[in-house]
Amino acid sequence: MVNKVEICGVNTSKLPVLTAAEMKQLFQELQAGDSSARAKLINGNLRLVLSVIQRFTNRGEYVDDLFQVGCIGLIKAIDNFDLNQNVKFSTYAVPMIIGEIRRYLRDNNPIRVSRSLRDVAYKALQIRDSLANRYSREPSVSEIAQELDIPREDIVFALDSIQEPISLFEPIYHDGGDPIYVMDQISDQKNADTNWLEGIAIRDAIRKLNEREKLILTLRFFEGKTQMEVAEEIGISQAQVSRLEKAALSHMRKHI
Repeated sequence: MVNKVEICGVNTSKLPVLTAAEMKQLFQELQAGDSSARAKLINGNLRLVLSVIQRFTNRGEYVDDLFQVGCIGLIKAIDNFDLNQNVKFSTYAVPMIIGEIRRYLRDNNPIRVSRSLRDVAYKALQIRDSLANRYSREPSVSEIAQELDIPREDIVFALDSIQEPISLFEPIYHDGGDPIYVMDQISDQKNADTNWLEGIAIRDAIRKLNEREKLILTLRFFEGKTQMEVAEEIGISQAQVSRLEKAALSHMRKHI
């Protein structure tokens, strides 16, 4: 991205930069019906799109694709910008460009989410922004659900479904030395030391059983067979299997 000069056929080194006065004049001309002013505004703000897409370039997406999607967000911002709000255009446009890119990334997520679920999530996000402006605070999920007349659980499920997956090797902290990755912050209950030691103790206890008891426990607990299936396989009654199983487990407990 740093060394690339041309994106989508646009020479980024020669993109114009508009002054605040020029921006205001062009918006006035656009609102007066001059369509050429719109094209000048788009061309004069492509550097803004470039600055935004840099934060998304580590996701494996083609820069050209991100640039095109960012331009769509820019165009929407230009078409909806209101000079009377006394807000800098970049302040208004950047969130719209980011939103358009995030929507593109969500829609092209390798984890497929149904269209109806995505629609609920997008409506929830719109309502969240609306309520945040109304109350000057972040609304709760319950408030969003009430506004949409949708169960709270459905809102949570929909919002979770559009979250972008994070790699376990995503760096979360770097101070110039070895980075700390997401996987470094995740505990592993399955492979804890206590479970590892218990596994050793169980294997040691199994070795002390006779061959028939080992076979019964293997078929029952490692292959998931019922006592009736075990009885048919080794040629004894189900009652005998039950008795031998209990005796084997009792014998193992003495050694664990």
